[in-house]
Amino acid sequence: ITKPVSRDELRLTLEKAIRMRRLEKENVELRAEVTDRYRFESIIGSSEKMKEVLDLAGRVAVSGASLLITGESGTGKELLAKGVHFNSPRADGPFVAVNCAAIPDSLIESELFGHVRGAFTGAVKDKEGKFQLADGGTLFLDEIGDLRIDLQAKILRALQEREVDRVGGGKPVSVDVRVIAATNKDIERAVKEGAFREDLYYRLNVITLFI
Repeated sequence: ITKPVSRDELRLTLEKAIRMRRLEKENVELRAEVTDRYRFESIIGSSEKMKEVLDLAGRVAVSGASLLITGESGTGKELLAKGVHFNSPRADGPFVAVNCAAIPDSLIESELFGHVRGAFTGAVKDKEGKFQLADGGTLFLDEIGDLRIDLQAKILRALQEREVDRVGGGKPVSVDVRVIAATNKDIERAVKEGAFREDLYYRLNVITLFI
């Protein structure tokens, strides 16, 4: 604030500073609340098998390894993925969840990798995909067993090269993402039947958690 001090300017500056401090405090409190909510101790599971799963999840959370969570629908695969994220070094980064089975085939590539303006009818502006939105954090690919085989190849490339090709874009975009995938399908059987890429399966299946 320059002298001579304007009373109105001083008031506005102070109000802005107080508002910013309040937002910072709320942000810290919210992050602490979320982290506490997704501590593995907060996840309910009394069976020995579930305790083993949570113990393993706690140990692998600190690594940057890709993770595959398998089990029937409704068993809490996304909750476990959030637990891994919020107990990892990436906890301050974003957690982005995608249900691969819920997005129409015509939109899934754009949703995952983004697009540039004019790439297709209706693409009126550039859009970041889920990989870019999860940069510095974790991308949770739920129901990955339902993903088309051609998109599986693009996910494999994104994992290997740490970059994505946006729809209609000529220049790859670098991303730093930990991928956690989940499925209720028998992926090993899908690999044998040619419905799921073997190389992607082994890339995702660094560590498996079965619920």
